[in-house]
Amino acid sequence: MSEPASPDFVQSLARGLAVIRAFDADHANLSLSEVAVRADMPRAAARRFLRTLETLGYVRSDGRSFSLTPNVLELGFSYLSGLSLPEVVQPHLEQLSHRLDESVSAAVLDGTDIVYVARVHTRRIMSVRITIGTRFPAHATSMGRVLLAGMTDAAREAAVAASTDLHPTAKTLTGQALAAELDSVRTQGWAMVDGELEPGLRSVAAPVHDRSGAVIAALNVSTSTNRVSEERMRDEYLPALLETAAAVDAEVRLV
Repeated sequence: MSEPASPDFVQSLARGLAVIRAFDADHANLSLSEVAVRADMPRAAARRFLRTLETLGYVRSDGRSFSLTPNVLELGFSYLSGLSLPEVVQPHLEQLSHRLDESVSAAVLDGTDIVYVARVHTRRIMSVRITIGTRFPAHATSMGRVLLAGMTDAAREAAVAASTDLHPTAKTLTGQALAAELDSVRTQGWAMVDGELEPGLRSVAAPVHDRSGAVIAALNVSTSTNRVSEERMRDEYLPALLETAAAVDAEVRLV
């Protein structure tokens, strides 16, 4: 793994966090060798980090494999407890989901990824399970497009450059095609993505703004392409989504 060349950078902390990130919904139980591979470190180092995390109560072991414990939630609790956005957004998402009978979500931008902070799930439409904290490449998602479009020009150009080699599907826009799409998203105030994160997945997203008008989060409605046409997304789902985003905007300004 590569680390910044800085005298203030603590390599051992970075590697410990890499061990934690080796686990996810599809890799809930890992052997020592698997952790070492996914965290990109020698087995001996992985063993030390796992045993340390086990002593601290963040990892458990059955003697053959390792898994995270609920105590890892403490690592994100300080952030979530200080972030009023999920609490504000959740009831609005529930109303929108009930209205459209679709899965709806809220996410924020973290580097070049989106991170889910709230969600109401109605049916399984993706091959990966989405939960709070799930991350996806921003440029391949409708919420990511909205969030990237709201960035400064310099930050947006950097994100576009970073997208060049990331193609979740054959339809994923990158480079100049992505830059042109972000210009359109910034102008129209919403984004629709069709099959760019996963084939068969269609979603539409709208921004959430703070008091200054800056984009701080995004909301989306997601469904399958064989159930809902693009026209229905645009004519029925988009107005409902924009109405919900406006209601969230108004409430966020009061927080």
